Amino acid sequence: MLQLNAVILFLLDFYIFFALRATKIEFIRTRWFTILWWGYSISLLAGLFISFKFSIPLSVRSIILVAFFLTAVSKFIYAIVLIIDDLRRGGIWVGRLFSGGKGKDLEERIETLEEPLPEVPKKGISRSDFLLKSGIVVAALPMIPLAWGVISTAYDYRIRRQKLVLPNLPKEFHGMTIAQISDVHSGSFYNKKAVMGGVEMLLGERPDVIFFTGDLVNNVASEMRDYQDIFSHLKADLGVYSTLGNHDYGDYYYGPGDSPAKRKNLQDLIETHKVMGWDLLMDENRTLKVGNEEISIVGVQNWGTGRFPKKGDLQKAMLGTDDKAVKLLLSHDPSHWRAQVLDTDIDVMFAGHTHGMQFGVRGENFQWSPAKYIYKEWAGLYTQGSSKLYVNTGYGFLGYPGRVGIAPEITIFELVKG
Repeated sequence: MLQLNAVILFLLDFYIFFALRATKIEFIRTRWFTILWWGYSISLLAGLFISFKFSIPLSVRSIILVAFFLTAVSKFIYAIVLIIDDLRRGGIWVGRLFSGGKGKDLEERIETLEEPLPEVPKKGISRSDFLLKSGIVVAALPMIPLAWGVISTAYDYRIRRQKLVLPNLPKEFHGMTIAQISDVHSGSFYNKKAVMGGVEMLLGERPDVIFFTGDLVNNVASEMRDYQDIFSHLKADLGVYSTLGNHDYGDYYYGPGDSPAKRKNLQDLIETHKVMGWDLLMDENRTLKVGNEEISIVGVQNWGTGRFPKKGDLQKAMLGTDDKAVKLLLSHDPSHWRAQVLDTDIDVMFAGHTHGMQFGVRGENFQWSPAKYIYKEWAGLYTQGSSKLYVNTGYGFLGYPGRVGIAPEITIFELVKG
């Protein structure tokens, strides 16, 4: 994947570079511009390779990823402008081809005259030159909000409150509070103080129970080395329960197959949950008892539609829960809800995975993100019949080291007997 991204970016670099050289901006035609352009591009790709293949400080890795992401976005946007101009000029060329040359420029016709016409000064700029120059401005515009998303909102944790009305809820559980976080992605963090601030914010809510719904790391268990002590602070009277996400299995680092190193990595991650005091549910369930009443907490390994791993076994996880009035499910991928969960008597499924694509708008009565075109359920509460799904948009970040409009989320639920 890294090699493919490098090839795509190099092709974009060649395409944009020679398009820029066609403009009449003097500096772009100089040797210095060529050195700066290719020096930056090659250095950025080399830095990206080093950050993925070698152990380097998280702060340095973050700077490289930020620079790479912002540069890639700007180049893709500018490439779109160039493609539009190339299509326009291609259309003109085809039109001239079929018109037998009647559409030739005035300059071509002048060459056929015996006496040259007086030179007329040109006014303005050509359409192509306008598109090329305005494209530079358009490509630079996303840099402002994307940079702000890194500087200001990557760690701007927000608490979202949600009541869950459950008709079958035992009276003893009425008013019980649950805190949910998801998608920590510790390998992307570079600010331990800010991460601890989010943990303290959650603990300030004093929830009765805490759920974590997968993706503790990006690729390998060792990413938690600097953050294990921080997340060990998460405690609740009725326990902390967790499950695994698609990134936790090491598939994106070791490949989809099996190997001793990959198995050890997963075991190390499972041990990390244990050391932090989290009860990791691997296709199993636990009983919460308050007074003489009981409900079930069910947890499955990752199960997602499409290309995502289908590790979980929901039927196995639910064994022994038939007599429980309420069943709460931890499952990382929200696509699991429609694919399997709706066919069971699970009352509420808690998920994450989407991150809200870390970009969009999210208010009280309106929300939008490109994630909605990928996931039918991507953020917040969804209900179908007696079944509910809540999708948390994540505590951390992946790829783009920031968030624009979709804040990192800590969800506080209140169980209400309906």
